[in-house]
Amino acid sequence: MYYLYILSCDDNTMYTGITTDVKRRFKEHCEGGAKGSKYTKVHKPQVVAYSVLIGSRAEASSFEYKIKHLKKDDKIKLINAKPNSVEELQNFFSEI
Repeated sequence: MYYLYILSCDDNTMYTGITTDVKRRFKEHCEGGAKGSKYTKVHKPQVVAYSVLIGSRAEASSFEYKIKHLKKDDKIKLINAKPNSVEELQNFFSEI
């Protein structure tokens, strides 16, 4: 089972990723070592702003791609809407 997550960073930017364990992955991003991402080494993560259980890696990657191509305002709308299922996430994308 995979989670989709969005991190809020200290410079008011956002990072989107997928993982099997959000808590562990957030810690890896914060530590900034080899297991973090290049992006979060420069843009320090502050909080997990959003996460949702997706299911398969392929489906999680598909949503990750869609979110990474959203404008920041739409990412904020997504975080505020807090869709908590694949169906709700699909509905969000069909409405924007």
